[in-house]
Order: sequence, then structure tokens, then C-alpha cells
Amino acid sequence: MRRTNTFAVRPLTDGDERLLRELLDASASLWNELNYERRQQFFDGNSVWDTADYRKQYVGVLGSATAQQVIRKNKSAWKSFFAAREDSGDAAPPGYWGSEDAGRELRTFIRNDQYTLEFGERSRVEIPVGQDLKEKYGLGYYERLRLELVGSRKWDGEKGQLEIQYDEVSDTFRAFQPVTVPDSKRDSPLADESAALDVGANNFVACTTTTGKRFLYEGRELFADFRETTEEIARLQSKLREGRYSSQRIRRLYRKRTRRRDHAQEALCRDLIERLYDEGVATVYVGDLTDVLSTHWHPEVNEKTHQFWAHRSFVDRLKDTAEEYGIFVEERSEAFTTATCVECGEQVETERYGDVFRCSCGHESHADLDASRTFLELETGTEFETGSMAWPVRLTWDDHTWSESPRSPERASPNEERTDRSTGDGKLASVGTV
Repeated sequence: MRRTNTFAVRPLTDGDERLLRELLDASASLWNELNYERRQQFFDGNSVWDTADYRKQYVGVLGSATAQQVIRKNKSAWKSFFAAREDSGDAAPPGYWGSEDAGRELRTFIRNDQYTLEFGERSRVEIPVGQDLKEKYGLGYYERLRLELVGSRKWDGEKGQLEIQYDEVSDTFRAFQPVTVPDSKRDSPLADESAALDVGANNFVACTTTTGKRFLYEGRELFADFRETTEEIARLQSKLREGRYSSQRIRRLYRKRTRRRDHAQEALCRDLIERLYDEGVATVYVGDLTDVLSTHWHPEVNEKTHQFWAHRSFVDRLKDTAEEYGIFVEERSEAFTTATCVECGEQVETERYGDVFRCSCGHESHADLDASRTFLELETGTEFETGSMAWPVRLTWDDHTWSESPRSPERASPNEERTDRSTGDGKLASVGTV
């Protein structure tokens, strides 16, 4: 089975950081040049496989093996595109790693026999660089770039190619090392437990497990930042001269907005899946929004669902992360879950004050956590007794990690937050309300 070790990468000197940036930028440049040629050939109806020898062009900076890895990665992306196109008829050709105007996405791939990892009190990774960069930065002929690693090796097995990226949002270099874990090492705490997720924007994810654990990932500040950037983009677009639709600054804001959201979502998926793995969860249920969105469409709900939540992208990312841990993610309809009272079981007209759900039977609790509980009960047949569930773990985003907050959602007063969940006219942004 495939697993992935993730590390932060720290250059040891300013010169090492400049060298690393040049290496990643050259990889992105190679990808973009090769991808541009293949896209032009594709749109002209020609074969995409006959291209210039980009390995020779970049060998001085990247080294032969690394240049070849980027080329192979691009070839694999095009093969996947043609396969998807044949299956569904609706697929987009591989895209670029950024652009000259907005800046390239800094990343590279190192062949599995071209890097070495050393673990200890000060963990290290060594990677090859081209001779031109060695001469520029004073490395010896046989010397490699040595970088510090931060993070623990969770999985041990046959190593795959190493991917190194620069995360512009957190200003951090990251390394991803896939490994193949032998069957003899498949031991894990996975049991027959399940979890259900209520995905939203005010609260990004509310999760309930059959072990009674609950997790709440807050999303208000993330959405406020996303909305602020969106409004700034709209303001700048309104000032463009007639006939223009974008600018370098606007493209950078779009890129910044997307990367911030994706960074938070990726970190959330990994944090959540690791917690569920420790709980012995084998199956995660997440809502399929098809019925919900077709029944109750609203512009702001639509904005949160398709732009901020990027629900399809989030679920795909969740599945990829869960697969690393041997956990299955299943999409199921979560219709009516937000409108169902967990105490009396009746479907009621939703009355919410911020995160508080109230039912005519007198039950009052956190709406999103209740929705995830109802969703879980419907999918697994589990019935929770009142008071049997653990105190919720509340997590907030600080632009780098999801950290536990000492304040539980259950402690919030019903009168504490009387702001509508989503829109100004009573339309709810919950993905489970119909």
C-alpha cells in the first residue's frame, strides 16, 4: 500500500535557499515550456509526443535525472488526460505551473535513487543539482544540496520519487515522500468504526464518529478573508479600461486566494484523517451535494459551495489523503440532516442563531455537529444516547496549522452570535438543509 511522509524543508543558508528556488523555478520553466508545446500540438490536431529535447536544455541547472523526472511527470499527466477524455469525453489538458506574469509554481521531482534522507536530532535530505548551479553557488563537482528536514517519518518502506514544493502562503518549502509499505507492515489501529462529515463554510467541517468523538473545524475567518480578496478583485476589475478583463495584479490575487484556500483544505484533510485513523475509523461519509444544490440554489450559498468550499476539489483531496491511511470515503446524500432534531427525530423548520439549533421540543445544541451526528446515524444505524458523546474538539486555522481551541462550541451562549449562517435573507448555507 502507498503512504506519504510529509516534511518541512529548511535551507541551511541564504545561498542554499536561493539555489533551491532556482532549482524549483527551472523545473517549473521546463514543465511550462514542454506543456506549451504539447498543448499547441494537441489543439492543432497533431501528436503531442514529438517534442524538443528539453532534457538537454535544462541539464545544466537541474541535472539529467531531475530534468528527466519532470519530463516523465508531464508525459504521465498527458496520458491521464487522454484516458479521462476517452472515458468521459470531458477533460481539460494538463495546465501550467503558474506563469511568467503571476509567477511560476515552484516545485520539482527527484528520482528515488537520487536523494538521501538522514533522520536523527537534525534530519537532513540531500538532492542533486546541475553543474551550472554548482559552479554558481560554490558546490563541489560531486557535492549535493543539503537541506534540513522538520517532521517525523510516519511511514517506512520502499521509497518513491521525492516532490519538493514551495508553499507561498506559509512561506515554507515542503517535501513529500511516497513509500510503499509491505504487507507485513499493514498493522494499523483501523477497526470497524465510521465517521460522518457536515461540510460548510462558517464551520468548514463538523465531524462525528461512532466512537463518540466530535471535531469542529471553524471556517468563518477563512471565508471572510476569501470574500475580502474576492471584493478587491471585483474593485480592480471595475477600474479596467474597456475591453480588458484582467491584469497582473488581479491574476496574482486570484492565485493568492486559491492557494490560501487550498492550503487550509489540504492541512484540514490531513489533520482530520490522522485523528480518524487514531480512532480506528475505516469509513468516512461525506455529503453528495447534487440534490441539495438543485433544490435550494442561492447566489451566496453557491459562492461558498463552488468557490470557497470548492466541494468537489475538497472531497477529492479528502479521498486521496484517506487512501494513504487505508480509509474509505463514501459520498452519500445528506438531505434533511440539518433540519432533523437529534433529540425527538422530527424534521423541523430550522431556527438558528449563529451555530445554535433549536427545536420546538426544547432541544438546543450546535447545528453542524448535530447534522453530522444525524448523517452518521442514518448511514450506520448507530444511535447515540443524550450525554454519551465526547466534548467536541474545536480547531481554528492560523494560516499554517489547525490548532485545538480551549473553547468548546457547546459553551457558547445561544445569544452569543445572532448572525445568520450564510445570507442576508434567511437562506442557510448548510449543505444538509432542504
